[in-house]
Amino acid sequence: MTLIKSISGIRGTIGGAVGDGLTPLDIVKFTSAYGAWAVKKSGIKKIVVGRDARISGTMVNNLVIGTLQGLGIDVIDLGLSTTPTVEVAVTGEQAGGGIILTASHNPKQWNALKLLNADGEFISDADGKEVLEIAESSDFKYADVNDLGKVTQDNSWLQKHIDLVLALPLVDVEAIKKADFSVVIDCVNSTGGIFVPALLKALGVKTVHELYCEPDGNFPHNPEPLPENLTALSKEVLNKRAHLGIAVDPDVDRLCFVCEDGNMFGEEYTLVAVADYVLQNNLGNTVSNLSSTRALRDVTENAGGEYHASAVGEVNVVNQMKAVNAVIGGEGNGGIIYPEIHYGRDALVGIALFLTHLAKYGKSVSTLRKSYPGYFISKNKITLTPEMDIDALLTKVEQKYMKQPHSTIDGLKIEFDKEWVHLRRSNTEPIIRIYSEGNSETVANGLANKIIADIKEILN
Repeated sequence: MTLIKSISGIRGTIGGAVGDGLTPLDIVKFTSAYGAWAVKKSGIKKIVVGRDARISGTMVNNLVIGTLQGLGIDVIDLGLSTTPTVEVAVTGEQAGGGIILTASHNPKQWNALKLLNADGEFISDADGKEVLEIAESSDFKYADVNDLGKVTQDNSWLQKHIDLVLALPLVDVEAIKKADFSVVIDCVNSTGGIFVPALLKALGVKTVHELYCEPDGNFPHNPEPLPENLTALSKEVLNKRAHLGIAVDPDVDRLCFVCEDGNMFGEEYTLVAVADYVLQNNLGNTVSNLSSTRALRDVTENAGGEYHASAVGEVNVVNQMKAVNAVIGGEGNGGIIYPEIHYGRDALVGIALFLTHLAKYGKSVSTLRKSYPGYFISKNKITLTPEMDIDALLTKVEQKYMKQPHSTIDGLKIEFDKEWVHLRRSNTEPIIRIYSEGNSETVANGLANKIIADIKEILN
């Protein structure tokens, strides 16, 4: 059993002993702390709650809503929803915050409380620490019987979110309709099964083949939208002779595509393609995290914009986007952040912008993919002993490559012309994660092995 208390929320496996898993007592404790923090921070006694379709969702939802009521907080319950939908609903409802009940791409035994501020964005590092401190000290009081919060069930935000997407100037419904796309979707039996078909219908896509769109939480495969988990989608794209396949994760904030030939478009290239389209129409800056593909930088600079890198983590990407006034940003895991609608990863926005781009491009998805720089990311790790001083080790690696362009805002990233390697320590284990990118798998693996050899040499 596992319980992970982080600044962005509380994540754990269902069941077990208190403090060892995401038990009912843990859910009540952390919801109480967050509720107290949100009211203190915003002065508003209203919270939006929504959940993905995982099996434990109803149980967690009941506990969260009951606890917020007990604090005297009114609750807008969106029921089955998506992470980006809750985010836009927080500002739309002028609430003091929001809680999304989802463990994102984690398997079915996991659930989590993702915490939002009054802007509908993930809470900051400082705010997260304050919530954890309130939880540990039980610094909260519950309301008297006459002051309990009220609950409003609201299923209108599905359509409201879609309407916000359709209203974006760069979403061209007529172009999408005219393209007459045939699409296969894999929604991993979560809430994408409700939201993605509704969006595609609103965009004028008439031919939609649904795969795993029953929102019952029985994930048919590992729910992380990686190539090895999307083999059924790939086969169905070929079987149906579709123009493309679309996959989302359980809470619909990550997005990836399958080409008409059954090959993966590549989750790293979701952001690259959408950014390419946005930059063609609205030149400006872009942001992704240090572990994302260099292709975004190439596309941005080719268009005449400036690329900026942030530390890993959505809140860090958002902060950097605001700092440089980026027109588009996100993460290489298929996360699109388009400030025109809101500062959060949003697969629905990504789908609409990508289909518009594809319709105007007028060629196949595989041809579009080939139009972008070809890079390969290799993901490795090196396990150390618990007593090892990882920070000192990274400093020695930095000293060895001092003459190369490098960044230390999140671990150590070293650039070698158009290749790079990013070393990050794990927060929970004595591990250094090593991501490297080159123009081929051989080059990327070779770079990673070179750095691993350097680390071993330092240790000896």
